Amino acid sequence: MGHTTTLSRLRLRVQAFFLCTKAVIFIFLTVLQHIRDIKDPEHPYSLEELKVVTEDAVEVNDKNSHVRVTFTPTVEHCSMATIIGLCLRVKLMRSLPSRYKVDIRVAPGTHATEAAVNKQLNDKERVAAALENPGLVEMVDQCLAPTYE
Repeated sequence: MGHTTTLSRLRLRVQAFFLCTKAVIFIFLTVLQHIRDIKDPEHPYSLEELKVVTEDAVEVNDKNSHVRVTFTPTVEHCSMATIIGLCLRVKLMRSLPSRYKVDIRVAPGTHATEAAVNKQLNDKERVAAALENPGLVEMVDQCLAPTYE
C-alpha cells in the first residue's frame, strides 16, 4: 500500500511540475511576443531586429509572479536607453496580468550610465512621472504602435 501511495504522490508532483512549466513557457512566450516588435525610437527597426532584446533576455518566475527583461542598447552611450526601457515596461504593464512584477534592466556593462538607467526604469514614482509627460507618452506610443507590412 505504501508503494501505491508513493507512486500517486510522485504522479501528482510530476503533473504539478508540468502544469507549472507550461505556465512559465506560456508567460515567457507572451512576454517575448509582446516585446519583439517594439520599434526603436531612432531607427526603422524593431528591438529584436537590432538585437536589443533577445529570447535570452527574458526571465519568468511564475511562482513569484516576476518577469525580468534585460535589454542591450545598441551603443554604450545610447541616449534612448531610458525610452527603450520605458517602452518595454509600458508594453508589459498593458499586456500582462497585474499580478506580475516587471523588472526592466540594462544588460551589465552595456551602457555608460547603467545604474542610473536601471534605477529610473524600476522606480514606480519616476515611471509614473514620465508617463505624465505628453511628449514621452507620444514617443512610447509610436514605438509600441503595430507595424503593418
